[in-house]
Amino acid sequence: MPELHRSLLDLVSVMNRPERDVELLEMAGLALERALFPLLVLIERLGPIGVVDLAGRVGRDYTTVSRQVARLEELGLVSRRASAADRRMREAVITPSGKKATDALDAARERMALSLFKEWSQHDFDELVRLMRKLADAMTAMPGTPD
Repeated sequence: MPELHRSLLDLVSVMNRPERDVELLEMAGLALERALFPLLVLIERLGPIGVVDLAGRVGRDYTTVSRQVARLEELGLVSRRASAADRRMREAVITPSGKKATDALDAARERMALSLFKEWSQHDFDELVRLMRKLADAMTAMPGTPD
């Protein structure tokens, strides 16, 4: 278990490096504040999504995330609307411009990954994907984890 934990910490550390985010944004051709793009991606992947849920998923304060979502709305990348489940709640949803931006991020991320995995066999890569999905699903199913 300690080796698994160290590996996860190493992965999280690499994924959270500001330089990596800057490089990804540059490769995608986006002039977007670094703190905003993870929110944009989550809104595209999980939206429509409420700000409280979004804040919990990124480990930030609700008021900070609310301001950041407002900024994404100003940029025309997301819009906010009343929730279908509870009209008192507002949720963020991707706009066509936001989808174009996340598509550019996905393409840049894929170029990075192709370089990273160029020496891997297809079998090893497929096994990694399968096992990562299994781990993510198990962790998501743990009590206290957002859906």
